[in-house]
Amino acid sequence: MAITYHSGRRIQATSTDFGDNGAGIPAVSGGWKEVARHTLGSNTNPILASSIPDKKYYMVLYHTKHSSGSWNQPRIRFGNGSTDAGGNYAHRYSFDFGSDTATATNTYFLGWAADNDPNQPLFGMFYATNISNKEKLVIHNATDIDASGTTDAPRAFEQVAKWTNTSNVIDRIELNSASGSSNFTSGDEIVVLGWDPDDTHTTNFWEQLGTATANGSSNTLSTSITSKKYLWIQGYTENTSGSVCPRVGNSSLDSGSNYATRLSSNGGSQDVSTGATEITGLTSTTPIFWNMFIKNISGDEKLIILHAVRQNTAGSSNAPNRVEIKSKWVNTSNQIDTIGFVSTTGGSTINSNSFITVWGSN
Repeated sequence: MAITYHSGRRIQATSTDFGDNGAGIPAVSGGWKEVARHTLGSNTNPILASSIPDKKYYMVLYHTKHSSGSWNQPRIRFGNGSTDAGGNYAHRYSFDFGSDTATATNTYFLGWAADNDPNQPLFGMFYATNISNKEKLVIHNATDIDASGTTDAPRAFEQVAKWTNTSNVIDRIELNSASGSSNFTSGDEIVVLGWDPDDTHTTNFWEQLGTATANGSSNTLSTSITSKKYLWIQGYTENTSGSVCPRVGNSSLDSGSNYATRLSSNGGSQDVSTGATEITGLTSTTPIFWNMFIKNISGDEKLIILHAVRQNTAGSSNAPNRVEIKSKWVNTSNQIDTIGFVSTTGGSTINSNSFITVWGSN
């Protein structure tokens, strides 16, 4: 490392010294690292990520279609040495923001009653804890395309689960079809990211692709990015009046009627919008914090998992509002390379302390 010290306590170094590989953004030590991946090379079942190193936390991304069979229903199993297909799973889930369903002594932790039409994409992600002598806890979100086009909103699935093994760590994660005659499709995959407090690597999976801060005089806050298969977006917005909405696009934000969304606010019943001009519009002049994941494959409609919190009236006597969203952008010709927020009320602007940051990876 060629770091040199100069008068006035100045430090001089090159981008290489800070591990940014010339990107201008210093590498972060010990972030989410890809520790396993399985991408199908043909239509088959299951999808298995094995030889996973022991990490305290996992973030798992997956996308599937079914080439045949009646149910697009990947069931998820863990294991150590071999996949555990015993009755050692329990889960609680909500489908399309309906009432909870809880089941115990399952042979898998996902009973995802997804679309029964083959070849419709599904996108899911979950977090899992991984302590050998503790039951493995999972927080899981998924969405699938019920039918292509703007007249149908994607489905919503939210789940918590556990694998009751208290003797081993997870070293394999399997997606298995619900039907023995059903195969996943070539190109479907599972990606396992690991994080541990002792990690010192700089080979982080999530690369910062773009960031922007509002100028206080425009109704738009956006950033252009290099397209990646998986995107993670966080944003903080305030607007002067009316509502603010996320949009995506290729070369520019798409304001056409090319979005369909299913959402729930504060645990209420679902609200479905189709043929919309945005992912969703949230009416608020108080701060909103947005967190979203996107599956960004050019030939598929872009599936979006989004959670937001609206501050509501300031002060501890007023609880914030929670919003859970599953959405899609129906473009099947391009990848997303532009992401942002727009204040849709005439004359309204996005305040200057608003910002957006985008990470991604293939």
